[in-house]
Amino acid sequence: MNNLQVLSRIHLIRHGETNWNKEKRAQGQMESVLTRDGISQAEALRSELKNSGISRVYCSSSVRTRQTAEILFADWPVPIVYCDQLREIHMGSWEGRLYSELQASDPEQFFAFWNQPDAFNLPGAETFKDVQTRASLKLAAILAENPPEEIAIVSHGVLIKTLLCETENRPISKLWEAPAMHNCARSIIEVHHDGSRRISMYSNQPYKS
Repeated sequence: MNNLQVLSRIHLIRHGETNWNKEKRAQGQMESVLTRDGISQAEALRSELKNSGISRVYCSSSVRTRQTAEILFADWPVPIVYCDQLREIHMGSWEGRLYSELQASDPEQFFAFWNQPDAFNLPGAETFKDVQTRASLKLAAILAENPPEEIAIVSHGVLIKTLLCETENRPISKLWEAPAMHNCARSIIEVHHDGSRRISMYSNQPYKS
């Protein structure tokens, strides 16, 4: 696999820290904003991306990802395309509530979300598989509409984790296993000429899947 010629690289970037990350509040598809630390995280990553060769950017339409992308690619001659399909998992009635409240009011589903993601099934919310399907279809469309190049996707922890799971054939049940996906973490999926894919970087660290 390592000897196959790389056709494209997909740089998967999680947004910077938000006010709701700091408050330990469920975000989902509701809006939150970057904290000062989140802005600093994006600024630090911007310097690392300067020599990446990224020529096209796709970004979740959420405010926190838009803010992150605008910092990462400030003054770059690179188009940013905003996509609803790249938004975070829709968490239904959980969105905007503190995790401590959710753990007390719905302990079974809260446990499933963090420990058995394949069993998470909250009425009115997406499942992790739903997110993976949505993300996978969007990634396939992005690859189909672009020539071989370096492409960035600025999105969210769950969505990025589902794409990485799919790439290495890791089941959804093991989605939360290490490596952790911290704020502004960058992972890279290499796409080869034969259509195969491999993870070369996972959460800023070299990776062998």
